Amino acid sequence: MNSDSPVVFVVDDDYRVREALSSLISSVGLQVAVFGSAAEFLESEKPDEPACLVLDLQLPGTSGLELQQQLLSGDTPPIVFISGHGDIPSSVRAIKAGAIEFLPKPFDDQELLRAIHAAIDQDRIARGKRSELAELQRRYNLLTPREREVLPFVVAGFANKQTAADLGISEITIGVHRGQIMRKMAAKSLADLVRMADQLGIARTAGPA
Repeated sequence: MNSDSPVVFVVDDDYRVREALSSLISSVGLQVAVFGSAAEFLESEKPDEPACLVLDLQLPGTSGLELQQQLLSGDTPPIVFISGHGDIPSSVRAIKAGAIEFLPKPFDDQELLRAIHAAIDQDRIARGKRSELAELQRRYNLLTPREREVLPFVVAGFANKQTAADLGISEITIGVHRGQIMRKMAAKSLADLVRMADQLGIARTAGPA
């Protein structure tokens, strides 16, 4: 999932801060969308692009930390916190929950931009991993129930003969299933198939004695 149009979301209740950040972020060629509250951000449509969320700690209604907690269960972009009223406990909570950076106001423009670029890079990598996993799941869904039953034996290193004995079907049939699994999963080698199974969280059958 390659994109050359990353976007930075800015959530801050001070319109002067929003305008200043919008100008700064736009000046380095990044898209920017600004919001005055957590509610505005949550209700907005998000482009399908690598992103970063620049989030003020103190907001009317839902606070920055509360918004961070709400977003944890989804595919939220990495967060850079900014605050004019930051304290150590708040910054620790934010970082422990996955924030990229916690910058007290006033902050250096270049420091913020470095944090934003680091966040976008992280999001791009995470999106790539999610895209890869979705593709592997799509391939796995092509397997028949029997092929899914055979797969854990294959990645555990069982020979066709032992797999056939354990499943009560012929060795030739196991060979056919094995070939179909490799083809449908687009695996170039057994090691490649093992890596795919690990990514999908497929438990291997206990290895042969």
